[in-house]
Amino acid sequence: MTRDAGGPATTSIFRTAMGADFDRLHPRLQRRFSVGLASGEACTGRGTMDRIWHGGAWVKPFLALGATRNILVPRAGRNIPFMIENVPYVDGFGRETVSFVRTFDLPGRARRFDAQMVLGPGGDHVLDYLGTHQHLATDLRLTAEADGSLLIRSGEHRFREGPLDVRVPELIGATAEVRESYDDRAGRFRIQVSVVNRFFGPLFGYHGSFTATYTDVQARGVRPGLRPVREEARG
Repeated sequence: MTRDAGGPATTSIFRTAMGADFDRLHPRLQRRFSVGLASGEACTGRGTMDRIWHGGAWVKPFLALGATRNILVPRAGRNIPFMIENVPYVDGFGRETVSFVRTFDLPGRARRFDAQMVLGPGGDHVLDYLGTHQHLATDLRLTAEADGSLLIRSGEHRFREGPLDVRVPELIGATAEVRESYDDRAGRFRIQVSVVNRFFGPLFGYHGSFTATYTDVQARGVRPGLRPVREEARG
């Protein structure tokens, strides 16, 4: 069952993390970030990324390595067809989780950038697990801007593999900034993503626009391949 893009917001991990600030978002953003088990809705966005960009040539090996686990995108391009799947489910640890699985239909081969989000400890932020094996985790802070857009900023990254549990050093780590808004005139969501290293500057990013449709979670279910191969309990 597909529903149109209007409608009331309900409780979600994003509303909980933002508190009263959530109500300052554009109504269409409130709908999109109300995706969850309480609302019973999933969201699929389809559109075009006007540009996917990379930093210097030295960044490419790191992007290629990350791409083996669906983290970041190893190729640049313009006017790239794009899809994002936001589907709520309960993970193996009993946590409400919302998928942020992005597919970039690059020439020759589509590439995915996977993330799964849960409510962070304390309930005032979102915990973002990256990749197919959730090796990387970071805290996300969500803020409503004066124009009704949403600003998301990441904190430090933590790497987990078996007993290994370490903070990613700033020298090789990065922070992300995501701005998502709704263009009333165009009837589209607009998104801008930038990943920056403190010492070496911009590493990766993309910007573009998309439309969204909403489906009933129970009717849709979680398609094979959307959930990660491995789940991580540590925040």
